[in-house]
Amino acid sequence: MSPLPPLREVIASHGLDARKSLGQHFLFDLNLTGRIARAAGDLSAGTVIEIGPGPGGLTRALLDAGAVRVIAIERDDRAVAIQHEIAAAYPGRLEIVAGDAMAIDAADLGQPPRRIVANLPYNISTALLINWLRRADSFETMVLMFQKEVVDRLAAPPRSPHYGRLSVITQWRCDVRPLFNVDRRAFIPPPAVTSTVVQLTPRSQPLAPARFETLERVTAAAFGQRRKMLRSSLRQLGGAEALLAEAGLAGTARAEELPVEAFCALARALDARG
Repeated sequence: MSPLPPLREVIASHGLDARKSLGQHFLFDLNLTGRIARAAGDLSAGTVIEIGPGPGGLTRALLDAGAVRVIAIERDDRAVAIQHEIAAAYPGRLEIVAGDAMAIDAADLGQPPRRIVANLPYNISTALLINWLRRADSFETMVLMFQKEVVDRLAAPPRSPHYGRLSVITQWRCDVRPLFNVDRRAFIPPPAVTSTVVQLTPRSQPLAPARFETLERVTAAAFGQRRKMLRSSLRQLGGAEALLAEAGLAGTARAEELPVEAFCALARALDARG
């Protein structure tokens, strides 16, 4: 373990008050940060990518768990300064990228195997995930903390109230495994909701053939009016009845009833129109 000062002292010395505009909630529980790091598996090869490390509790846990290379992406200059102090305590193992994670392609960082391990800023968490899913084959695993309601959506099966666009696109590219909940009192400041850590393991091949962009279009239309029959909700795509017939689906079905593979069939039928 490194001789770095306690996180509370680090935060006080750098004036690192959590900013709502950055979606910051700092995790202080070292047992939890260690548990998250261990969930990422063997870190002795490749690259671990962390988003929004803040005061560095999870960064330290990853390095203490044996991560040979950590790349931390941070846009808050105060936290960047803290990361440089951590880097000095773990020579040659921590690289800091000062910038907005939304503008950085994590799939191009470091050497494979790549793992993303992060307590994500809640205000951009799903947008970040969609970006990573576009290049899911670049990552070995993603161990991420979201609001619990987001993980419920990621893991939801058809015919459940949480099943939707995010469920379909995530499950199409990844095996989804919720790991454990984190009480709001583990953070400073406490968020309004419970959080959940989830492990996403990219599939060697998507669950069924489809183009990402077309699958997004189909699920946006279908779940935009999730209570309506598909022959109505897919009307905006043009020729809904013919599209459903080409995909082998009934027009009276509703989006929440369809498995992931059925949405992929719709996406292929839409692409077949040219």
